[in-house]
Amino acid sequence: MSLISLLIALAAERYLSSSLWQFNHYYCQYLKWCKQLDKQKSFLQSENKTFVFLIIPSLIIGIVLTLVVDGLLYFLLSTLVLIICFGCIKSREAYKCFLRSAFRGETTTCEINRQQLLQDKGLENQGFGQSLVWLNYRYYVAIILSFVLFGAAGAVLYRLLTTLVEQNHDTEITISAQVLKSCRQTLAIIDWLPVRITAFGYMFVGHFSKALPSWLESLYDFKSTPNQVLISIAEVAEDYSIDDQDCTAEPCLLVRLAKRNVLLMLAVISILTILGVVN
Repeated sequence: MSLISLLIALAAERYLSSSLWQFNHYYCQYLKWCKQLDKQKSFLQSENKTFVFLIIPSLIIGIVLTLVVDGLLYFLLSTLVLIICFGCIKSREAYKCFLRSAFRGETTTCEINRQQLLQDKGLENQGFGQSLVWLNYRYYVAIILSFVLFGAAGAVLYRLLTTLVEQNHDTEITISAQVLKSCRQTLAIIDWLPVRITAFGYMFVGHFSKALPSWLESLYDFKSTPNQVLISIAEVAEDYSIDDQDCTAEPCLLVRLAKRNVLLMLAVISILTILGVVN
């Protein structure tokens, strides 16, 4: 059932552009509700309150799905939650705008798009293609792994935590530096293993022998961020050589690599489903 839900969600999320199918819509509504309930503008200044803020939606979804007896209804609800957790329309639009500007030769606009994406997603200074590799992991691969291992509740918890970290610059809801640091550290711990699993997939769909040394080194690397680890291995796995004047090559090649990796992951999940390891 998990595999079918994944296939349906991946196919559906690209065509469901309404805000009702976007995670940020419900995130903003949830923020407003919590703010009204707490009566404080800066209610995320406490680690305890932030923990409760993160755990409540997952608990509700987990309890609701546990109480559902009908298998078909359980499948439908889980798939709906998965569709909402998948993807980010802003990132997809940024990619399209970048390519349109690049094909027109508007390098300045391309750089503006890159900087805007980095700012919106709270990313360090890196190439546009590198950012897309990371966002593909965050909005697709990590959600897939969370869903397969922990169900819809796990996918919601991961997406809520990442959204909270990304949108810490929100003007209406402020997060203390200590709470933000704790959230980032927690996310880095959660991402440690999934990032290396994803990077392992990059080796299979790219240049295995060239990427293997970097991947083995990453197993003992506890200083680099998950972002840095994933991007460094993706670049070696793709092993591309591009013209500095062609700003479309890097993002296009790395996005293709990421898409091949998602297909590989679905193939592995299908095999595990047949073997009965995954429900």
